Amino acid sequence: MNPKPSNAFIGASWMALLAGMVAYNVGLWNATMPLNEKGYYFTILLYGLFAAVSLQKTVRDQLEGIPITNIYYGLCWFATLSAVLLLTVGLWNATLTLSEKGFYAMSFMLSLFAAIAVQKNTRDSRLGSAEAPAPTEPPLLPLN
Repeated sequence: MNPKPSNAFIGASWMALLAGMVAYNVGLWNATMPLNEKGYYFTILLYGLFAAVSLQKTVRDQLEGIPITNIYYGLCWFATLSAVLLLTVGLWNATLTLSEKGFYAMSFMLSLFAAIAVQKNTRDSRLGSAEAPAPTEPPLLPLN
């Protein structure tokens, strides 16, 4: 069993997630691009965050011997890589300065990494605390 993460690491993970997401969204808010382009970049951020957390959970489940299907495992990898690829293609074709492109790429990657760390910390904290319920069999219902 993994030890419970320190409060400092939990706080740093949450701060990194908030910093990445806020920076990315403030950049979008202040950008002079059309609204549909802003929506594209915002959707990719949400898609990437969900995909990264799902991938982290799937990999962790597999390492802990919790059965997962190969199709879901593959879909998690596909979703995470496609989010990064979609951002890359969008930034490659965008009429932004190189510094703006770098800003969006770095804040996006920071957000994905931090989301993985926050999910890991949440799971480790739950497993290390007394509030985590022990796995039990569902009660059998009488067949009347």
